[in-house]
Formats: sequence, structure tokens, C-alpha cells
Amino acid sequence: MVSGVSLDVKETQIISIVGGNGVGKSTLLKTICGLIRPYSGEIRFNEHRVDGLAPHEIVQLGISMVPEGRQLFNHLTVLENLFVGSSIKAAKTARKQSLEEVLVLFPQLQEHLGQLAGTLSGGEQQMLAMARALMARPKLLIMDEPSWGLAPLLVSSMFERIQAIRQAGTSILIVEQNVVRTLQISDYGYVIERGRIVLSGCGRELLENKELKQAYMGI
Repeated sequence: MVSGVSLDVKETQIISIVGGNGVGKSTLLKTICGLIRPYSGEIRFNEHRVDGLAPHEIVQLGISMVPEGRQLFNHLTVLENLFVGSSIKAAKTARKQSLEEVLVLFPQLQEHLGQLAGTLSGGEQQMLAMARALMARPKLLIMDEPSWGLAPLLVSSMFERIQAIRQAGTSILIVEQNVVRTLQISDYGYVIERGRIVLSGCGRELLENKELKQAYMGI
């Protein structure tokens, strides 16, 4: 349950949402993407009010999501999964260019284009989930626990890719269990407890917050 949450994501920013398990972080992301309908309040993206819109309508406006657990189409190939990501009209016209761009960002996928998504390693599946979302050419990329299940070395690589995505001009809203690494790259962060924002500030400022260190960093 999320209540009274107010946050902003400005152009080309990385905004993070941190908090314990079950406090409403994923619920908030799903509400923004139209997977959950809010009881009250407004969600606006650029000049459009998006609460009440269907998920595919929200994608068409420029919001794309990398869901927790990846949720790939395991019975489809890597290339077919990428094409699913570019199924909206605006993205279809730029499909070739988008494919070239995501393969530059994730070159490991190039050699697996004909392979079934379900047979990829965990790291490759996460790359594919991110690449699929980018195939929609979003202005805002929403990411839910992207480091879930990844080895430490792959986590470092993933955060490098997130920064590259921002540098290419895409805004990012991220929920992530790795609080330290996430706040290090975030322009601004929000801390949620029991469905409410209890603390906010610049990413590096939050890293120095004594209460946040004790609660989420074990310091």
C-alpha cells in the first residue's frame, strides 16, 4: 500500500527509490506503468496525465519498464524478445536503429540473437530485459531490482550500463536492493517506509545519512 507519495523525475536524471522489503517500492513502479490503478492522486508524464491509462498507452507515451525477475518470453529467441519491445508504432519505424544501439550497449547479446531467451545465463537475461525495454525508445526507463540474482562482477557492469543509458539521454527511475551503488549514481533519491516517503535528498547526501546507513547499509 502506497499513500501520499510525491516524486519528480527530470530529464536525463537517475532517481532512486530505496527501502526495505514490502514497503511499496514495486507497487509504486507498477502504478506508474499502469499495472495497478491508483485510488487517488495524479501521475503525470510530460504534459500527459497517465493514471487511468492502459500499460500499452503509457509505453506509447515514452515510459518503458524493466520488471523485477526480468519476465522474458523464454520460448522466444533473443531477437524475437527484442522485437516485442519495439512493437509500438513509433518504435517499429526505428527498429533497425534501436537494434544496432542496444547491441552496442550489450554486445554479448549479438552472438545469442537466435538462441531461446530461457537458455541464457542470468546476466545475459538481465541484459536482454534491459535491451528489450530500450527497444521501445523510452524517454523514461523504469527499473525494478535490476541486480537481482546477479554475481558481483555483473552488478558492476550493470551499473555502468545504467549510467551509459542516462548519458544517451534517457531518464531513469530505479528501485534497487544495492543501496550504496544505486545512490552513488543517482541525482536524487527517496526512502520509503510503510508506503510513505520518509527521507529524500541528493544521492551522495543520502549516502552520508546516519539513519540510512544503519537501516540499509549495515553501518
